[in-house]
Amino acid sequence: MYKVKSGKLRLKGDKTRKKHKHKKQKTGESSVESGPTRDVDAELHGDWWSVGEMSEIGGCVSIEMAPQCYVQAQDNGLFIMGPPHDEGDGPAPEEILTALRIDDRRIAIKSGYGKFLTVSSDDKVMGRSDAVGSRENWEPLFQDGKLALLGSNQKFLSVDEEDNIVATSNTVGVNEVIKMRSNASRIKIDPNKVKPVEEEGNIKQVEENYVRKFQKFQDHKLRMCDEDRGEIKKAKMEGDLHEALLDRRAKMKADRYCK
Repeated sequence: MYKVKSGKLRLKGDKTRKKHKHKKQKTGESSVESGPTRDVDAELHGDWWSVGEMSEIGGCVSIEMAPQCYVQAQDNGLFIMGPPHDEGDGPAPEEILTALRIDDRRIAIKSGYGKFLTVSSDDKVMGRSDAVGSRENWEPLFQDGKLALLGSNQKFLSVDEEDNIVATSNTVGVNEVIKMRSNASRIKIDPNKVKPVEEEGNIKQVEENYVRKFQKFQDHKLRMCDEDRGEIKKAKMEGDLHEALLDRRAKMKADRYCK
């Protein structure tokens, strides 16, 4: 049996959905051969990749309840499991949600209608809240590559026989194992390696860019230092580019920060 406080996922006996006859994908199963740098699973879902830890949750997400089937928002504030998509297709607009991090273990989820998801008194998942309170808290629980979503009623997100999205189970079975997908970029950019737009071009263009950015004259005419630019090249190599450019602007009294 699953103990909510433990933060672990333990699967109870498998049960099948009576209405949908979707099969859970086996690990590594794909009709496309993968390369060393490709995410085949994401390609099969329109480049929406499966999150694997709490730090990856945020921004636009979708919740996949069965292969290619996502939680779908209805205009009455309720949610159903949408119809299956073709391979290569991502979620429909009404299946795109927004995840907001509350703290290190809890999130809030907002539908495309701008309402936060909560659990009603009869354990149905609804999106009718305008603000985040304790009832709008959800806790993603990861274990062994699987994910389940615990609602504020201490029951897990699932789908019933009528395809309604509910939170009725105290334990995690096959119907409670979900995938949360994101389309956010996974490219990590080192901010120290990002070149400012002003530093594009040759040394003369770089100096002109900074003069234009900081000039204080109302006529917008450039006051450029006519001294040799060799010192700028040297300063750039030594990591003192900005100081050298400021010194040159100061000589021309062309910088609004120079006295």
